[in-house]
Amino acid sequence: MSTLQTTRLVDGFVFLEGPRWHQGKLWVSDMWGYTVYTISATGAREVVCKVPERPSGLGFAPDGSLLIVSMEDRQLKKLVNGSLVKVADLSGLATGDCNDMVMDARGRAYVGNFGYNLLSGEEAKMAKLVLVDTDGSTRAVADGLNFPNGAVIMNGGRTLVVAETFGNCLTAFDIAADGGLSNRRVFAAMGEHTPDGICLDVDGGIWVASFMTSVFLRVKDGGEVTDTIEVPGRRAVACQLGGDDGKTLFCLTYEGTIEDLHQAKAAGAIETARVQHAAAGSP
Repeated sequence: MSTLQTTRLVDGFVFLEGPRWHQGKLWVSDMWGYTVYTISATGAREVVCKVPERPSGLGFAPDGSLLIVSMEDRQLKKLVNGSLVKVADLSGLATGDCNDMVMDARGRAYVGNFGYNLLSGEEAKMAKLVLVDTDGSTRAVADGLNFPNGAVIMNGGRTLVVAETFGNCLTAFDIAADGGLSNRRVFAAMGEHTPDGICLDVDGGIWVASFMTSVFLRVKDGGEVTDTIEVPGRRAVACQLGGDDGKTLFCLTYEGTIEDLHQAKAAGAIETARVQHAAAGSP
C-alpha cells in the first residue's frame, strides 16, 4: 500500500463539494458560499454562478450544459444563459436536502439526499436515490440508503457505485436499460471510514474521501485499500481526478466546525496529489 501527500493548490472557500474535471478546469460547488467556481491548473478561480439554495453535485449534459443540484429546495437546475432553470423537482422523493449526483452518458442524473435534517439534529432516517430522466421526470431507483453521497458509473455504464456515508460502505447496483437499479451489493466495506465524495480511475479503483477519519483512500472491488492520503486536522470531503494526464487527484478539504459554516468562515481548500492511475471520467 502506498502513502501519498498533498500540496495545497488554493484556499479561501467556505465548504467545497462536487468536484468535476471538465474542459481543462476543475468545477466545484462552494456549498456554504452559495457559489459554483471553476479552478485552473494554477489555482485561479472564476465564478460560474450563484446558487441561493446551496449548490452540491455538478454534472454536464450531452450538449455540454451545466447541471447543478440545488440542495435546500431539492431541485436539479440547469445553467442557461447565466440563469438557473429548473430541470426537476425532487422534493416529493427526497426526505432531506439533496446532495451529490452522478450523470450517465445519456444525460440521466442519479441524485442522493441526506434523508433527514442533519444539521438540526433530527433522528437519522434512510434515504432514496432518485433518477432524473432526460425529460425531467423523476423516480426513486433505490431506497434504504444510509446517507447516499458521492457516486460513480463504471463497467461501461453497467454499474453504479454510491457512497453510504453513515453506512460506512460503497454500495454497487446493476443499471438497467431504463436507468433502474438492481442487484444491490457491497462494493467495499469501509470499516471506520465515512465515505463522502468519490471518483473512479481507469483501472477500476475508486478514490474515497472519508470525512470523519480525515483520509483519502483508493479502494478496489472487494474492499482492498491500495493507496492512502492522510490530511490530519482537516476533513476529507470529496475528490476528483483530472489534469492534463488525468493523474492529478484534487482533494477537497475542510478545516472548520459546523458552527463555522453558518458564519461563512473560509475553511475550505483544494489540495492535490499525483497518483498512478488516470481518471475514468466519472463523476
